[in-house]
Amino acid sequence: MKSLNNHLEVTQAQTRILLALWDLGGEKQEVKRTEVVDRAKRSSEKSGDYKSILQELEKAEVLKIAKKNKAETVFLTSKGLQMLHEGLKNPEFKYESNIGAKTANALLKWIREMDDTGKFAPANGVKSGVQSYEEFEKIALDVYEKLNNDYSYNHLVPIYRIRREIGERVSRSDFKEWLLEMQANDILQLQGGSVEDSAPDKIEDSITTELDGLRCYAKLLKV
Repeated sequence: MKSLNNHLEVTQAQTRILLALWDLGGEKQEVKRTEVVDRAKRSSEKSGDYKSILQELEKAEVLKIAKKNKAETVFLTSKGLQMLHEGLKNPEFKYESNIGAKTANALLKWIREMDDTGKFAPANGVKSGVQSYEEFEKIALDVYEKLNNDYSYNHLVPIYRIRREIGERVSRSDFKEWLLEMQANDILQLQGGSVEDSAPDKIEDSITTELDGLRCYAKLLKV
């Protein structure tokens, strides 16, 4: 489509996609690509106009695209969250016509999750990084219990869900090191297998070690 060949229009379309994905919960779970595009595109545009934009965003590691039950799903990465933050702050970003209630409510939701300095605060409300194993252990156990209760995992919680819930408070290397330390301390047992749909992004967000291989689930030993 002609409008999306313009650099500014493409940039604004990217921001609309990221906002739609974030509002649909894409920071924590996969969302159907069709839902995201339908929310982001303007009335004069077609879904196919966004194919190349999604591919570019995936190439830039702003989002991850996978297939689930033959349908494409999209997941928002931490890099994508930062790009959304910068896109909404850009004075050139604007809507050319009236927006629907869903878009307006998404913007209001974003504003409410900003702290008083104008810096985006994660949905969990924690703004500072985890500095020690002891702090990580407490947070990981809280997240474990929350996920176990909310999704009835019967104390076999997917590691990728724990990683995504904790988010950018912990680096990938520290997450792996400290989760393995929790296993060494007989707090958690990390188990093998694979994720429910063998999605590459979920496997990537699990843990792999040289000795034990892929570990996809955590089980609390001290119930």
